[in-house]
Amino acid sequence: MAELYPILPGAKPAEGGAEEVGGKAWGLMRMAEAGLPVPPGFVLPTLWCRRRRAGALDAAALDAALRQGIGRIEAASGLGFGAARRPLLVSVRSGAAASMPGMMETVLDVGLNAVTVQGLIRATGNPRLAWDSYRRLVAGYAETVAGLDPAPFAALAREAAAAEEVAGPEGLDHRALRALTEALLDRYRDLAGAPFPADPMVQLADAVDAVLGSWDAPKAASYRRLRGLDDAAGTAVTVQAMVFGNAGGASGAGVGFTRDPATGAHELYFDFQFNGQGEDVVAGRQVLRDHERLRRVLPAVWAELGDVAHGLERLFGDAQDFEFTVQAGRLHLLQARAAKRTPWAAAVIAADLVAEGLITPGQALARLQGMDLGAVVRTSFAPPLPAPLAQATVAGIGVACGPIALDPEAACRLAAMGEPPILVRAETSTADIEGMEAAAGILTAAGGRTSHAAVVARQLGKVCLVGCPELEIDLARRLCRIGGTALAEGEALALDGNSGAVYPGRLPVVSERPEAALAAIAGWAR
Repeated sequence: MAELYPILPGAKPAEGGAEEVGGKAWGLMRMAEAGLPVPPGFVLPTLWCRRRRAGALDAAALDAALRQGIGRIEAASGLGFGAARRPLLVSVRSGAAASMPGMMETVLDVGLNAVTVQGLIRATGNPRLAWDSYRRLVAGYAETVAGLDPAPFAALAREAAAAEEVAGPEGLDHRALRALTEALLDRYRDLAGAPFPADPMVQLADAVDAVLGSWDAPKAASYRRLRGLDDAAGTAVTVQAMVFGNAGGASGAGVGFTRDPATGAHELYFDFQFNGQGEDVVAGRQVLRDHERLRRVLPAVWAELGDVAHGLERLFGDAQDFEFTVQAGRLHLLQARAAKRTPWAAAVIAADLVAEGLITPGQALARLQGMDLGAVVRTSFAPPLPAPLAQATVAGIGVACGPIALDPEAACRLAAMGEPPILVRAETSTADIEGMEAAAGILTAAGGRTSHAAVVARQLGKVCLVGCPELEIDLARRLCRIGGTALAEGEALALDGNSGAVYPGRLPVVSERPEAALAAIAGWAR
């Protein structure tokens, strides 16, 4: 096993596959080999994580590997890590062999300091991009790498937005973002007891260590236990040249599925945030509404996404979940993996892929092995229906009723009493994994269909509604308000994952099955 592998056009994927380099890097390697638009990068294979867990990590060897990898990205990109002109910035992301959406850490914009931020301004002519990226690095590094409480940094961002009378940091101009970044740097020094590290190689090494360490984070350990994954496998670390979705009006970040992961419908399913970075989409902290705007504002990118979706399915032979960034109208792919899907979607997608000639019946049956096809149903509420309290975005189909739980602990407690609850939260978070497992359904005020927690909810087979603007939560009084109606924790709530409607109380349920897909599957088995 090599110490690192390049992710470059023409480079051969690692022979050990995803087990060696993680699913993220394995997908990137195959996409780069196929000529798809992938930023240059490299991957530290899973052996580094196992060395760290065993207390056998050689810091000098890791530094040498990082310098070698950075040199390859510099040669491929024409940029310089730490350079005063045309600086290279990188992302540092986790990637285990088995997909674990949102369970481990990411650090973006690594390589910024007082010198390189000016170099980025000169190189791009975009001071807002440079200062927005710098403030993101400081806040993200403080939480993920330094282990500092994110609340004081978030408070500074809120104060800056309030002073400029905008909704959030996304509304700040470059002058306000520069002042915010300087305030974040001061707060970092105060809380950490040392200045923010200016050396890009120190930033990189510390970010890599944080990503390796996130393999053992409580939420990651809980996810592996719930999914029966090997605790000893470890994560790889993928380092790539940054591309900037926060570069202006023709830029943004998105997550897409080549088919609807809830229903299996053969249609592009994605969330997009203009002028944002990837964490804005997957973290579940924002209400995402830009996927329809993308079709109107950047029709060429929309058309290219359709072509990419078909290309990914041909390359991997399965429906894919892919992350992408658009920088100044140019599309870049950052990840592709087999899409997490509901059992209903799994049956429909398997039948359709066979009909389209992308896989054989034998391959489809192997993918469905272990699934109880007799239990594949889609539920709906029997009419007539009452007036809904609110409408939300559907992230997981079906319907669910149960008592309201306002945090994961309450969800687990109610489930232990025999009442799987509706977990009601301000935002989707993968830290809620234990409560999500215990719940019958999930409702959030923020987030999108492709945020990490929504992906996990679908994988767990949970009804999931996200981005409900009428939802307000009062944890102090243990109640929520939906569309002006106050509901106390423990009162019943009903979620319609087919229409996105939220109802009070419990409603009668009817079921249906994907008969055409199931008939095709039964025919293969015979």
